[in-house]
Amino acid sequence: MGHGIRGEAVSADGRSERGIEASHLAGSGRTVVHLLRHGEVHNPEGILYGRLPGYHLSELGRKMADRVSEYLKDQQHDIAAVVSSPLERAQETAEPIAAAFGLNVRTDVRLIEAENVFEGLTFGVGDGSLLRPTYWRYLRNPFRPSWGEPYTNQAGRVLAAMADARELAPGREIVCVSHQLPIWVTRCRVEGKRLWHDPRGRQCTLASLTSFTYEGAAIESVSYVEPVKDLLPVKRSRTFSAGA
Repeated sequence: MGHGIRGEAVSADGRSERGIEASHLAGSGRTVVHLLRHGEVHNPEGILYGRLPGYHLSELGRKMADRVSEYLKDQQHDIAAVVSSPLERAQETAEPIAAAFGLNVRTDVRLIEAENVFEGLTFGVGDGSLLRPTYWRYLRNPFRPSWGEPYTNQAGRVLAAMADARELAPGREIVCVSHQLPIWVTRCRVEGKRLWHDPRGRQCTLASLTSFTYEGAAIESVSYVEPVKDLLPVKRSRTFSAGA
């Protein structure tokens, strides 16, 4: 039995908007590119894994990926292509969706996680790397940011990947699996908002869909849905977040 009906669409101010669930506009001539954040990752050590290889979905993350594929089928989305970041967690999230629609997963490196100088380190409260003065110089400019890939670069490459994905199936829908920070700054760029932000305010939960509707080459609307809202783990306090 499918679980698509559990998906909850949420507006920019956090209110539920269930009508967005069926806004895929099949047959309208418009093209929809869905940016899907990957599912939960197995990371018991709390490492900021960034672009490091070897980080796979947890058992819960695989359930999330399956749920998204069921949601897209149940809601009768017209998925014509699935494109993914090259990282394992993204590929593993993309696979059940591609299988559900009889597609192969395409890979686009432009959907990859943001580069980060803290990659491979921990940031737990009381034992994290931010307590070490040697790393403080990387925190001098949160607007760029100074600890990693500029926000403008992230948004630019993801928008370019989306534009090419749109060309794969004009008038239909494409899923692009990426990561929280690149997805969020891309949405901010499209909506005309500042790119620097408090990470705690990102509206991009695990396995969420941020959907961009194109009229020709122009993006005319953005919507957001959380198909796995009931599977999301309880948030834990963190002193730093650069992406995931």
